[in-house]
Amino acid sequence: MKKNALLSIFMLSLALTSFGQMLLNHAVPDGRVDSVWNGINLPQAFTGEGVIVGLTDWGFDYTHPVFYDTNMVNYRVLRAWDQYKLSGPAPAGFDYGTEYVGAEQLLAAGSDTSNCYDYHYHGTHCASIAAGGGAGKSYRGVAFGAELIFVSLYLDDPHYVIDAWRWMYDVAQQEGKRLVISMSWGVYFLDNMDGTGELANEVRRLTDLGVVFVSSAGNNGDVNFHLGYQFTERDTIRSYFAYPYNDGSVWGSSLTMTSSANSPFEFSLMAMDNGYNVLAETPFISTAANDGYVDTFMVVNGDTLVYNYDIQSTNIYNQAPNVRLRVKRSSSYKFALAVTAENGHFHAWNIAETTKAYGNWGGDFVTPGLHPDWLAGDIEYGISTPANIDEIITVAAHQKRYQNNAGHMIGGPIADFSSSGPGFHEVTKPDVSAPGKNIIAAISSYTTTYTGNYTTSVEFNGRTYRFASLSGTSMSGPFVAGVAALVLQANPYLSTEQVRNIINETAYQDEFTEEDGVKRFGNGKVDAYHAVLMALNTVGVQEHVQVAESNYTVFPNPSNGRFYVTALTESPEVSCAIYDLSGRMVGHEMLTAGVNSINLQNMPAGCYLLKITDDQKVITKKLIVNP
Repeated sequence: MKKNALLSIFMLSLALTSFGQMLLNHAVPDGRVDSVWNGINLPQAFTGEGVIVGLTDWGFDYTHPVFYDTNMVNYRVLRAWDQYKLSGPAPAGFDYGTEYVGAEQLLAAGSDTSNCYDYHYHGTHCASIAAGGGAGKSYRGVAFGAELIFVSLYLDDPHYVIDAWRWMYDVAQQEGKRLVISMSWGVYFLDNMDGTGELANEVRRLTDLGVVFVSSAGNNGDVNFHLGYQFTERDTIRSYFAYPYNDGSVWGSSLTMTSSANSPFEFSLMAMDNGYNVLAETPFISTAANDGYVDTFMVVNGDTLVYNYDIQSTNIYNQAPNVRLRVKRSSSYKFALAVTAENGHFHAWNIAETTKAYGNWGGDFVTPGLHPDWLAGDIEYGISTPANIDEIITVAAHQKRYQNNAGHMIGGPIADFSSSGPGFHEVTKPDVSAPGKNIIAAISSYTTTYTGNYTTSVEFNGRTYRFASLSGTSMSGPFVAGVAALVLQANPYLSTEQVRNIINETAYQDEFTEEDGVKRFGNGKVDAYHAVLMALNTVGVQEHVQVAESNYTVFPNPSNGRFYVTALTESPEVSCAIYDLSGRMVGHEMLTAGVNSINLQNMPAGCYLLKITDDQKVITKKLIVNP
């Protein structure tokens, strides 16, 4: 499957049109979401209610009826921050972009602004999969009861991404709800490819505060865009790098290169004719002797060939050398890379450089016929930033499995485009897979860029809103973000690590995961039903508090079963519920100001969960009963 060059940064990459049986409602049973919606053998049905799903993307249609509840009455988008729109007002604490707060402002704005992607549609589609209400159609999102916040993301610098995450966290804190951040984008230059750097540090800070991050794995599983080599002594490797696309949207190639910590390397650019004869070669450029950006050119047969490079001799986060080499395409010449080093595990990725400076689809590293000893590329280590960060739930894409009209089960294998692991240091990446091929969901009614076919439409408030089928890990990522919201509704006291572990541990295996293995599927295919079951049977450790916990104290703890709760509150009603480890409520009291007695002496020894709810906050505490 090839990527659509016009979509540049998006992990969507390809918009396949598909009719008939290939529907989002077939993805739902593949991920066993329908059992959660129906509450089968669960204490209740779960739809993501009480959880906020935030999306960083482009192309949001704030008015689309999928962002209402299933009855198209109650609007569920809380806020949006368009980082591109300059009119303001900016969110509190930030000095750029425009924030929309509440239904009136959002509906009046209509959509995010035109930017370097024009009026796009990708964000609407992804949000519809994560938490869309369906708009009366069968294409209901996974967590259709959740609320939503959007950031139209500026990607020139990692700090814009960090600002988006911090703003989302602030909104969730103000709302007093757990937050899942869904990211259906990825780049190979914004942070370190080993999952370290500024973005990784911020992810770790926010995960400690309870934010759950989910990211698409990327769409380079069908192209040999990665070059890897272990240097053990002074040696030189060479490889021809193909243009990802030869159309007007591609400026050239962007090569991201790195090696092991404290392992410098040298690189050279070669120009070749169409017969792969080397015509000219630059001097070798050393990462040890250079730091910073250089814009330059080489002259071949009177022709000027433009390239530039940006070198970090030693990255402060991992002590490794980093290089971004960008080469402008030429209709008359081809290019190859030469690298020499004494030691270190060298990696390079060949990625499109678009005329708008962004690209995330790969081009092959190739062994030309004239040079059989040159090195060819592979698909491994294909997970980009931010999906390569350990704490993020990284999602591959598979073809959903369903029963066709003839009664046969079809589908199920990995989507050929889904990026391959492993992660750096051989860690498991992706984490899980989810349906991501031919997924029908909402399309922005304001888009100027979508050129495919539509599958259906709905009339709402005098405007036509459409749905279309798209493919990519952009679609599988928000599917798992919706599953994370279901898990958090079932148990809002789970830590981020617990949520990630639950989704990984409950993923299911089949003949396709066994065939393609961990590098493509991760821990297996996401299973929303068993994830929710495990969440209900897990004691959460995340305390969700907006004000000082000193308003409620429990003593003694541990105890023999007699506890005392001191409540310093003016709330007229304070609910105090006690749960056992299975999630079953074993007691309930209404607290009053002062000292309240809780008696669990008739209960077995063990750990219990105390959930205190007043009109301002929710607090959870562990109770330990000793015999």
